[in-house]
Amino acid sequence: MISKFIFNNQYLFDELPEYDKNLLTGAMKTRNYRKNEPIFTDGTKPNGVYYLNEGKIKKYKVDNDGREQIIYIYSSGEFFGYSAILSNESYGDTTSTLENSVISFISKDSFLDILSQSSVLSGLLLKSLSHEFSVMANLIAVLSHRTVRERAALSLLILHDKYKSNDDPDEEVFISLSRIDLANMVGTARETLARIINDFKQEKLIKSEGRKIQIIDFKRLIHIANFY
Repeated sequence: MISKFIFNNQYLFDELPEYDKNLLTGAMKTRNYRKNEPIFTDGTKPNGVYYLNEGKIKKYKVDNDGREQIIYIYSSGEFFGYSAILSNESYGDTTSTLENSVISFISKDSFLDILSQSSVLSGLLLKSLSHEFSVMANLIAVLSHRTVRERAALSLLILHDKYKSNDDPDEEVFISLSRIDLANMVGTARETLARIINDFKQEKLIKSEGRKIQIIDFKRLIHIANFY
């Protein structure tokens, strides 16, 4: 049940033929981003697409009261920002780094030129975009009918899968997300989240050190998230 809500779509680049990979890497300009650095903002015109080499990126909307709602998290190996290019529209959301990140940029003209040469890339991007929208639609539908405690449990389960290593699935997973960002993902006040996190610790569902959280009882957390 949880799998359909996992923010995980990382293998597009690996599925490309070598020629297509070379086209993309040849057009990439890479730079380092600091934590909390914006990448693009809602309403601005796109001038290219992005590929996340290392780090974590949050995608979010801001409501009329200035509150953030995180709707997707990208991790290394994912392209982002291309839906606005494909639809020839402005960005419909904002992205910024959750941690120090390494991001490659491909200009709009280069991206469209490569896309015209690669039917494989076109198909994979369509699949990727479909996955992303499916995750967001499912998440919004579920979170709108859950209590804050249920939403917090579900968010931690999703984040566990986002932060786990693809190279070593047995490695311990530590969710390293600020309490503000976690509250924005859950859709609640920071103070309310703090109480719930403390409850989870007292119930021995999780343990934490600073901002890092580790799940220690998946079965009970899934039960709290209201999934069976």
